[in-house]
Amino acid sequence: MANIKSAKKRILVNQVKADRNKAIKSGVKTSIKKVYAAIDANDKSSAQQALCAATTALDKATTKGVYHKNTSSRKVSRLAQAINKMA
Repeated sequence: MANIKSAKKRILVNQVKADRNKAIKSGVKTSIKKVYAAIDANDKSSAQQALCAATTALDKATTKGVYHKNTSSRKVSRLAQAINKMA
């Protein structure tokens, strides 16, 4: 454990940021799973709605610095591609 006051503060601030990032990533992963669940159920309209929600979640995570912009765009692209492959 740190002895210096500023080091103690850094530990606390980093823990808060880590918890925030973890919650955001968890929400994004859940929204992505909903898209794939709709694809597996072969329900294109619900998959497109879930894609819209997942895109929003990814964009918010990107603006907050949790994901890199290329990472989020790659994830959105793969989701859209999976939906477009549906019959």
